[in-house]
Amino acid sequence: MASEISYDLIVIGAGPGGYVAAIRAAQLGMKVACVEKDRALGGTCLNVGCIPSKALLESSELYAQAKDKLKDHGVQLSGLALDLKKCMERKDQVVAQLTGGVASLFKKNKIDHVLGQAQLNADRSVTVRQSKEETTLRAKHVILATGSRPIEIPGVAVDGKSVVDSTGALALSQVPKKLIVIGGGYIGLELGSVYLRWGSQVTVLEALDRIVPAMDLEVGKAFQRVLQKQGMQFQLSTKVKGAAVKKDGTVDVTVEDASGKAATLNADVVLVAVGRRPNTEGLGLDKAGVKVDERGRIAVDEKFRTSLPGVYAIGDVIAGPMLAHKAMEEGVAVAENLAGQAGHVNYDAIPSVVYTWPEVASVGLTEEQLKEKGVEYKAFKFPFLAVGKAIAMGEKEGWVKLLADKKTDRLLGAHILGARASDLIAELVLAIEFKASAEDVARTCHAHPTLSEGVKEAALGLGSGTIHA
Repeated sequence: MASEISYDLIVIGAGPGGYVAAIRAAQLGMKVACVEKDRALGGTCLNVGCIPSKALLESSELYAQAKDKLKDHGVQLSGLALDLKKCMERKDQVVAQLTGGVASLFKKNKIDHVLGQAQLNADRSVTVRQSKEETTLRAKHVILATGSRPIEIPGVAVDGKSVVDSTGALALSQVPKKLIVIGGGYIGLELGSVYLRWGSQVTVLEALDRIVPAMDLEVGKAFQRVLQKQGMQFQLSTKVKGAAVKKDGTVDVTVEDASGKAATLNADVVLVAVGRRPNTEGLGLDKAGVKVDERGRIAVDEKFRTSLPGVYAIGDVIAGPMLAHKAMEEGVAVAENLAGQAGHVNYDAIPSVVYTWPEVASVGLTEEQLKEKGVEYKAFKFPFLAVGKAIAMGEKEGWVKLLADKKTDRLLGAHILGARASDLIAELVLAIEFKASAEDVARTCHAHPTLSEGVKEAALGLGSGTIHA
């Protein structure tokens, strides 16, 4: 039985970009429907990505502190043991609370949650299929926000047990003795860190000659040294040619180094984390007349408009970093533009974070990008070793690195390796967003003692000079 309903806006996908776009549009007075194929709202991020991984990272870091660090604070423990089942249960509880929170926000803002698989039609209508039922939705505007999924490697079949993707790695029933991570990006390093802390021998295989290639090179090299000191092993410039699950459940991974020499590595579990690709299949984009690029991403203009009038796209399905907060900003921008406001996204002020311990956070340009652009710049690093709060915490690893225009002193990039870098970076995102100078940050009063004093000192280092080093 078919039916038809009309809206001001239909959002396809209830991940961070989609649900935020829906909420903002509803706040601005629009009648909104959000179509999601899964019963739980929140998309990959809340269900099998950002949130559950951070829950496990927190649990594993507390375990590592109890095992290795608390004795330095005079806390003596005995009988320490890991209850992996409890860790997983807590992770699931966190996910349930947040996905339920999105459902409550939909109810509060009178957004219709439509369950089913959506297909966009050339007349801008949306066909939603669930079981044997089919519903046609119509709206003045449609936002495509269907997110992304893990990239697969030829010859490496993910079975969810011995060979897993990021989703499978969030639900292992036991800690593997040996874990091979294919991919040296933030997903692999974060999940690798979880199991490293819990006792796994972790080896990261990366095809490039460096980890986290989008980061500032100096930061990436220092980051790798920190992880190696923790026990993580790396094989760079290494291509994975295939993986075979043996009768005993372990996995043989065939690799090839830069010289072409082949070797076989064995592990209990292999995690494939080589990136993500947009979820655009099954949406009917070809028939609807929505253009995509050579990488399967939906082509949009500066206002996020696709080639089909009235249809917009945001988040992982368009070009740019696949980050939840980037998708959220785009969702807000589209909703505000539709309401006649001036929504926009400043892509020079989008932070990126790796939630290992210590954390790594960046915003703006790297030294390599500044050199490529021919920009004359100045750089300064201030070590946490000279920050009182870091010393008191016993977290002296890392530094704050700032980059500024040599002539104007305007901040161009910020890169932090250290404890709570994910929180510290926000100040520098704000500075770049409002085109602040290094002196602006240096003359801002920072509470003492805090880790943020490292930011102030780094800014001072770009000008009159540091106080505490």
